Amino acid sequence: MLVAEQAARRGARVSVVDVCVAAVTALPVGGAGVSAMSRSTASHPLCSTDDVSAQLEELQLTLGEGPRVDAFALGVAVLTPDLLSDEVLDRWPVFAPAATEAGAQAVFAFPLQIGAISPGVLDLYADVADELDAEDLADAMAFADTATLILLDTAIDEPDGHVRDLGGYRAEIDQATGILTEQLGVGIEEAFVRLRAHAYAHGRRLAEVAADVVARRLRFAPDTTPDTTPDTARDEADDDA
Repeated sequence: MLVAEQAARRGARVSVVDVCVAAVTALPVGGAGVSAMSRSTASHPLCSTDDVSAQLEELQLTLGEGPRVDAFALGVAVLTPDLLSDEVLDRWPVFAPAATEAGAQAVFAFPLQIGAISPGVLDLYADVADELDAEDLADAMAFADTATLILLDTAIDEPDGHVRDLGGYRAEIDQATGILTEQLGVGIEEAFVRLRAHAYAHGRRLAEVAADVVARRLRFAPDTTPDTTPDTARDEADDDA
């Protein structure tokens, strides 16, 4: 199987990284990504095969809309052969144009699901507007099934080459969200919404904003613009006063 062969080339245990690479090899797509998702905690990217797929994962996390979001919520594959169609632009008015600007023209999202258990979503993108035929669709669903089993049964291995494993991505976002609950006096969900909104409003990656919050370079205040004065500078100003 392609997934096992890819893992053997890396000399590592099979992971979702291998599913993404195998999917790109077997299907008429430009890239693939897998994100872990949960109804109780923030989602986070696990792997992506190239910059475009990484941006698509990031955009959907930051915007809270897109095929990955809907596939997880509905529990069905969301196939979008043309991101610039009127229907798609109405459905995802922010994500669709941002995704095409990133380099995608079509996106296909498959929930990773066994029964009631759904640990994430497999995203595939193409740089031309086109549909997956029946055989490609069956193969894509098989890759999604494989990714599901891997996520439920194994840990993510370190990737090789240009493929990025972002398993550590969530820890910093979770840490930043926790910090914001203290700064804002709100719950986890509201703190994450504020973090995500700030990233979108300033055209930044969510991980970058989270890193700034954790490093105390960025501080949020209730119902105000976040204070970007470093803690050290703020402390010195307090001392002068």
